[in-house]
Amino acid sequence: MATITVNVDDGVYEKFRKNAAEERSGKKGFLGDAITETMKQHVLSVEQAAAKQRLLARVRKGYNLSVWKNGFNRDELYDR
Repeated sequence: MATITVNVDDGVYEKFRKNAAEERSGKKGFLGDAITETMKQHVLSVEQAAAKQRLLARVRKGYNLSVWKNGFNRDELYDR
């Protein structure tokens, strides 16, 4: 477990703390749990965006299907 020290705008901090307390019923450690969950969501969204970019790059690159054009014809594929 890591300990971090950050500077956050007072208004944002108060709103976040209030929302986290309501969601987690103000139980011990609610603020740390809320921040951890928020950080996990951020990491997941960044990873998903990177995966999306890799997939789009692969789609834009395309696939070489010329073997199907020159190698086979319909009669050969469906020969019975």
